[in-house]
Amino acid sequence: MNGIGRTGDSVAKVIGRVLGGVDSGDPMARPYSQDLRTRLVRIVEGGRSARSTAKLFAVSASSAIKWVQRWRREGSVAPNPIRGHRRPLLEAHAEWILQLIEARPDLTLEEIRAALNKRGVSASVGTVWNFFDRRKIGFKKKPVRQRARPPRRGRGSRRLERQPGAA
Repeated sequence: MNGIGRTGDSVAKVIGRVLGGVDSGDPMARPYSQDLRTRLVRIVEGGRSARSTAKLFAVSASSAIKWVQRWRREGSVAPNPIRGHRRPLLEAHAEWILQLIEARPDLTLEEIRAALNKRGVSASVGTVWNFFDRRKIGFKKKPVRQRARPPRRGRGSRRLERQPGAA
């Protein structure tokens, strides 16, 4: 065989591979073929349920339902374009941000986010964190800082004999 039919495969899995399904042995994720989507929608439009048609084509029921909904809403079953890596938002402001933390190294991520917001740059705390993480810049507590709470008791528990008034 040419790799399409494998021992133990159901007919539905073989049909899915032939029509361009995800289970085609390709390790990279890619959208299902336009042909598969169109055939599935035509069968559903002919009166069969989306779930039973999904089983026939070896795709998830969720995918089949979404394709049919999209067909009814937009008249198309074409997949959305595959999006690539997005360039980090804060790279254009890197020099300013690094100068900011050099001048005030005790700023919190939230304070940096607020400063960016004042400059008209909308960013989440996670985006700010990722900016510093890419540069291996961490915000660790300094040993000179005071404790936020009182120290705990010593190691052992108090003994009854040492407490005044104990019998």
